[in-house]
Amino acid sequence: MSVLKERLDLLRVEIQKDDFLRGKGLSNEVNIQIFCYNAAEEMTVVHFLGQLRTDTSLHCRMIECNLYKTFLSICDDLGITEDISEMEECEGNSYLLEQFHSSIGVDDFIQKIQYEPHRPGEDVLMLTGVGDVFPFMRVHTLLEAMQPHFSDIPILVMYPGEFDGHYLKLFGRLKPNEYYRAFKLFAEEGTKS
Repeated sequence: MSVLKERLDLLRVEIQKDDFLRGKGLSNEVNIQIFCYNAAEEMTVVHFLGQLRTDTSLHCRMIECNLYKTFLSICDDLGITEDISEMEECEGNSYLLEQFHSSIGVDDFIQKIQYEPHRPGEDVLMLTGVGDVFPFMRVHTLLEAMQPHFSDIPILVMYPGEFDGHYLKLFGRLKPNEYYRAFKLFAEEGTKS
């Protein structure tokens, strides 16, 4: 069994524990957990997520939010989805990215992600599609804005990159972004760090 599959099996067990669901042992920190993996192993993670979605034996309620699908939904709401390809072709990538950043913000994402009622002790909000939504939304920016809205449930970020406890580095290549309010789940050796 690969190291990633072992870590994903540990993750399945961890997310069901009362300590994880209630954020015990975090010294009153926000319960944001980051599960890092190599982006080259994305299909293994996608397969795992598919299994998790249909696992009726879980002792928690998984609320998955694919950030890329959320982004596309926001574009649909703005009525710009059909125009994106033409805009990119005519104006270029930089212009398109500038337009997205000026018209779609973290509040738009939070409004789409928010759901009621939260079930503290049962719910796990899992963010996926982090790599797909780049560069339209950066997860460290979104996590900062999400904290007041989801302080009662754990947020689990499936992150195709590296996190050393202070810096997030998407795909293990891009310039790191400082984010220190999260906790890394299961280092490569299969232990919690």
